[in-house]
Amino acid sequence: MQQVHLIISGTVQGVFYRASCQDVAVKYGLNGYVKNLLNGQVEVVAQGEKEQLEKLVEWCKKGPPHAQVDNVEITWEDVDKTHNAFTVL
Repeated sequence: MQQVHLIISGTVQGVFYRASCQDVAVKYGLNGYVKNLLNGQVEVVAQGEKEQLEKLVEWCKKGPPHAQVDNVEITWEDVDKTHNAFTVL
């Protein structure tokens, strides 16, 4: 199992980014969370198989239809604690 930490910038709040991200993560069998940050960015921490994580990363670069993603910071990390679902925080 691997973990990826993403910080997504752009028009990513108020456009159903978190709910859509959760749907995609669940579809790929991933665990972790997605949450809004106070500075207008969205944070994603996801755990699972690398191939599925890479699919989520590619989705995050586009987001849902009304999002405008300007940048995605991608950090591959050691699994710090195991999540047993993918939740919206």
